Amino acid sequence: MSSLLIKQARIASWILAGLGVLAVLHLHLLPTLLAGLLVFQLVHLLAPRLQRHFASERARLVALFLLAALVVGGVTAAVIGALAFFKGDSGNIALLLGKMAQILEDARSTLPLWIVDLLPENNDSLRAASIDWLREHAAELRNIGKEAGLTLAHILIGMIIGAMISLQQASATTRRAPLANALIERASCFADAFRRIVFAQVRISALNTVLTATYLALALPLFGIHLPLTKTLIAITFIVGLLPVIGNLVSNTIIVIVSLAHSPHTALFSLLFLVVIHKLEYFLNARIVGSQINARAWELLIAMLVMEAMFGLPGVVAAPIVYAWIKRELENAGWL
Repeated sequence: MSSLLIKQARIASWILAGLGVLAVLHLHLLPTLLAGLLVFQLVHLLAPRLQRHFASERARLVALFLLAALVVGGVTAAVIGALAFFKGDSGNIALLLGKMAQILEDARSTLPLWIVDLLPENNDSLRAASIDWLREHAAELRNIGKEAGLTLAHILIGMIIGAMISLQQASATTRRAPLANALIERASCFADAFRRIVFAQVRISALNTVLTATYLALALPLFGIHLPLTKTLIAITFIVGLLPVIGNLVSNTIIVIVSLAHSPHTALFSLLFLVVIHKLEYFLNARIVGSQINARAWELLIAMLVMEAMFGLPGVVAAPIVYAWIKRELENAGWL
């Protein structure tokens, strides 16, 4: 097999992989891809620990199949549980948004004038703005239920595909042509970027959530301060914290606004505490995520801003993974 053919196959695989990523984002299949990658990585993470207890190859494959089914079931149960929580009374997002609007209205008399000028004049103004927004987006809102169901179906299909690929890869022994090998190389590099970014960000978000929960559920009650919807705030902190940098800003804003329900001083203390946490997350991003892909937080932020402009919210979610993948490919090619 000539080196020229291998080089051509590698170039073709880069082009096809890039087109594949663009197609996934354009066709709104990012949840499917991420679900499949999550199952694939979890199976590969847990499989060696399970298979070492079995001697025969057949027993190992059966154990791997059961593990894949268990992972798919566990991830599905986690998604359903999260949806049930945010639809229930204790985690209702609509209730949180309504509470935030009421808090801002009630705090109007105690807030600085430069902040008051940025807010709607009264509840009637807020209600009118809401009605106008609902009228403009009526068609999109009618499709939310349908799109949510379709997205859940895509996620389930993605998990099944990820499980099937993990099983197929464990038993694959056939020789492949140069393009097939090159494409598998690209896919492996992308999956590795997903593992490094997502698993690192989960650790960061979990630590951030533990510190925030300690502040909201333990520290503030010691001083007689009980904020509303604490469970919802903690859950949102973890979920949006999976997005580097931006997620922390979103959760911080929500917590500061809810803190106004008690007093402006509580909001100020919350802001100071969360600034410290934000600085800690910057350090962790540089130490954990940055060390994984040799990138700083500002690099990830630029990638997220560019991809948000191109693809919207899915671009924000995909940006750290895509950036890590492209950077690793360039490093492997000797260009960086």
